[in-house]
Amino acid sequence: MGTQGTDSTAAFGEAGPGYRAGFACLIGRPNAGKSTLTNALVGQKVAITSSKPQTTRHTIRGVATTPTAQLILVDTPGLHKPRTLLGERLNDLVRETLLEVDVIGFCLPADQRIGPGDAFIAKELADLRTVRRRPVVAIATKADLVDRERVAEHLIAIDQLGDWDAIIPCSAVSGEQVEEVREVLSSYLPESPQLYPDGVLTDEPEAVMIAELVREAALEGVRDELPHSLAVVVEEMVPREGRPDDKPLLDVRVNVFVERPSQKAIVIGKGGSRLREVGTNARRGIEALLGQRVYLDLHVKVAKDWQRDPKQLQRLGF
Repeated sequence: MGTQGTDSTAAFGEAGPGYRAGFACLIGRPNAGKSTLTNALVGQKVAITSSKPQTTRHTIRGVATTPTAQLILVDTPGLHKPRTLLGERLNDLVRETLLEVDVIGFCLPADQRIGPGDAFIAKELADLRTVRRRPVVAIATKADLVDRERVAEHLIAIDQLGDWDAIIPCSAVSGEQVEEVREVLSSYLPESPQLYPDGVLTDEPEAVMIAELVREAALEGVRDELPHSLAVVVEEMVPREGRPDDKPLLDVRVNVFVERPSQKAIVIGKGGSRLREVGTNARRGIEALLGQRVYLDLHVKVAKDWQRDPKQLQRLGF
């Protein structure tokens, strides 16, 4: 993010000649590397990453500011054939987002063959472009996981899948071609002054980012039945009274909702061991995010079949 203090950066709200700013959306089937790429493009962790599909529920914006452009990344949930009411709502959210951004990055992981999920998204993108013309850059993610020959095959398969404005391979993990992806996406943005001041990485409310960090920690290393059934709500964040000014402590109370008692047992673990581990890992991320010490109070609750219940979906923020 080394743009602060350099003469070449456009001042906030002023556009140098040719300065570009706008919104990009990374899309792809679940676990296509969208969140990892968002973090690599921004240069700091703003979207949660997990090897489990379906971890991103909120539109998290990462802001990547360079001397020539400001790319605001909107990270959406994976677009997929919905099986539940939650799935349908997430898909609607993705479509709305796609119509509002300036450029779309379609992530297709190089370590997996093009499949029905990718074809489904390609068709959705083609339909969307009949409504509103949007540049789409196809990004071959996870290129570090395969050899050159496989990358080349993958790029040909991507080319045959649809009509793209550009195709580019990259690895968010090794950093290879991340700079180039940022430049390609930025080239499709409109000329505009900076939309956010230097140093701003995301405009997500802190409570949302805290909930995401807890969710990520809770998903780490658990069985596959859990991801879809986990919702996290930050109940309150209050400074601890009576603390010296130079050693503040923030009390954060968080509820983790699952759908069944058996899932509650998984999250808590034997004698509460797993929940303690979740708390420790989440607290580390939250303290880094807020830059201060935190007391994290975690509670696991059962909200029966919340993904199919419109009232509960609303209460949990969907």
